[in-house]
Amino acid sequence: MQAGLRGDPMLGTAFPASMLLLVEQPGPWGRAGLADSRFDRATAHALIGRMHRDGVRVVAIRRPGRSVVTGPRRWAIADCRPGRERLLWGHFDNDDELLGIDLGLVPKGRFDPAPNAVPPDPATLYAVCAHGTHDVCCAIRGRPVAAALDRVRPGQVWECSHVGGDRFAANVLVLPSGVLYGRVVESAAGALVEAVDRGGVLHQHLRGRVGFQPDVQAAMALAYQDRPDLRVADVGVVGSTRIAPDVTRVRLRFGGELVDVMVRAEPSAPQWMTCQAAAPSRAIGYQPLSLRGVAVGSGHPDETPPEEVQRDEIG
Repeated sequence: MQAGLRGDPMLGTAFPASMLLLVEQPGPWGRAGLADSRFDRATAHALIGRMHRDGVRVVAIRRPGRSVVTGPRRWAIADCRPGRERLLWGHFDNDDELLGIDLGLVPKGRFDPAPNAVPPDPATLYAVCAHGTHDVCCAIRGRPVAAALDRVRPGQVWECSHVGGDRFAANVLVLPSGVLYGRVVESAAGALVEAVDRGGVLHQHLRGRVGFQPDVQAAMALAYQDRPDLRVADVGVVGSTRIAPDVTRVRLRFGGELVDVMVRAEPSAPQWMTCQAAAPSRAIGYQPLSLRGVAVGSGHPDETPPEEVQRDEIG
């Protein structure tokens, strides 16, 4: 709550993994999520460890409300990499079946990484963090938002375990685009779905897009704000370069246009970040400063692309 009152900046706070493994696990989750649930603990640790080595984030999911699952549970691979966005679903009866998922096939364009996989699903998925044992605010604020979204898009909404940024609850991750929102309230459900349906973003709740560095996420956010007609898929990242200890120049492309966005990294004063924080800590805020067009073919030195931006990918 204090983070909201302070107005802590949210831009650039989406996590770095560009792929996720979603695992349906109804019932309670402990602080460690899937590894602290009714899912077999040894299997969970083995699965999370292997996925982590491949740069994949494992997230537990369950349907909003007190749902009871009978029969097979579902799993999904969410590929959020630009140009490759897709969701692959499958099902499992026994927890250890998930250890047979072969993520090595995914970057090669194949989507048969497990025997019980089904063709990619074009429907958008809304994952709302409701991980109350990680931070109580996630449950108090997340569950009503999940219910509100489920009323608008029934069957496309899941409660999920920790996605980072407890202080920004309620957090909503849109998949497979990987756009992450924070401080979402029930009354914003319709506007959020409308923005997603048109391929755009809801600026006032935007945290960033997973898989990109924080300063790049902040630069992309300014581009979407400056050009409201842009869709998420319209903005490509050419690269970024540090031009001062606290300032990065990020080069973006949309349509035939190149732009440079200056982003400043600003450390906060020590603060109590979350309800469960053991001590005050600092956070880095990313503030986009300016957006300037780069003339293509002008021969100007600034037309030379900055160094390639770093992204976490597998394969």
